[in-house]
Amino acid sequence: MLHAIGLTSPDELFSDVPRKARVGRLGVGAAQEEGEAVRTIDKILDRNRSYSRFANFLGGRFATRYLPAAVDSILQRSEFYTSYTPYQPEASQGMLQALFEFQSLWVELTGLDVANASLYDGATASGEALLLARRVHEGKRFLVPASLPWEEKSVLSNYATGPGLTIAEIPFEERTGLLDLGRIAEEVRTGDVFGVLADVPNGFGHLDDRLFELRSTIGDVPLVVRADPLALTVLEPPANYGADIAVGEGQGFGVPPSYGGPGVGLFACRKELVRLSPGRIVGATRDANGRRAYALTLQTREQHIRRSRATSNICTNESLIALAFVVYASVVGPRGLAELQRSLAEKARTVASALASVDGVRSPRFDAPYLSDFTIELSRGSAAEFLDRLRKRGVLGGVPLRDPRPGAPAQPERILVSATETVDDKATAKFAAAARAALASSGGSS
Repeated sequence: MLHAIGLTSPDELFSDVPRKARVGRLGVGAAQEEGEAVRTIDKILDRNRSYSRFANFLGGRFATRYLPAAVDSILQRSEFYTSYTPYQPEASQGMLQALFEFQSLWVELTGLDVANASLYDGATASGEALLLARRVHEGKRFLVPASLPWEEKSVLSNYATGPGLTIAEIPFEERTGLLDLGRIAEEVRTGDVFGVLADVPNGFGHLDDRLFELRSTIGDVPLVVRADPLALTVLEPPANYGADIAVGEGQGFGVPPSYGGPGVGLFACRKELVRLSPGRIVGATRDANGRRAYALTLQTREQHIRRSRATSNICTNESLIALAFVVYASVVGPRGLAELQRSLAEKARTVASALASVDGVRSPRFDAPYLSDFTIELSRGSAAEFLDRLRKRGVLGGVPLRDPRPGAPAQPERILVSATETVDDKATAKFAAAARAALASSGGSS
């Protein structure tokens, strides 16, 4: 190929890329015949270990759940399984109906008036909510919980940079890990706040029953609630405590946690905000013969209307993953989903109790209600080293909560632990034993 384009080496091919931006040689050996290359690649792939081989306590925003066989069976039908996202106005009635039902599910869970046909993922849905809040309220500052995962705060900061907005973090109470409502009231009184985000459960896995007070605290400032769809099967819908916008990550409904994706962004709002919201909305209507039909009712993206009037540059949606969301929810059913959440909550308490018996682990770290996720804190050693030692003992012990970016402030060694469907007494005992061994091997380091 180099010969065909008149070059002599890969370095010459990439000469326009600054040298400091190149990754260097990849360590790839000499050329091989196809069969030999496949065998070499297979040997490399054999070094991978699936999360299913571990006692798995990973979770947070991306859940590990049992997926009924019906989900993939339906997704892989040729009518749905296409490499091209069906976003054009003439999308088939079957896909439009599926997206309409997807919207309807999120509306039912949140209690809000209207949902769109999905966004990229939960983090970008939060970013789009920030922009919508700014369209309807003056100000420069968007308040978010300090406990919000650093990755999501990073995405929000990216969204805020262009319009010249600021992300302001609200501290949490040291004992409970919950929002400092007094601080929120102070910030709103100071002025220049155009939106407030609350997450349910929060970044530590806990629930704040004072969210009903938040609406009166912030007045007419838009309230964005970032909620877990499974949690909403047993909790009050965000509309009941005054949410103007509700967003979330739908990956846990029908999609495995494959290297952190793909996800599907959930977005709903009050009907007064619908023409300012991002994405597109499927509506139900009647055709010329009076039969029920579906159509793309609103399309606010820059591909559908003049760029100056677009509400978002999100140029596609996650139709296939949205379909997985619908199929999973339909197969498991409302009672099944609520029962799943209750069973995970029970497992989480069993795991938290087992870890509390381990010297050097504070479990749970915060004194507040929780469902299937909770936070632990280590009294010695680092969370990264601790989790690495657990991994070597066959345990995926959770997600470290420290912001790893350069310049991030020092934080306690905290880990978000999740109870998954695969957790049983054997896995819990293995976790506790591995934790004792891991902390013992860390010695007296702090």
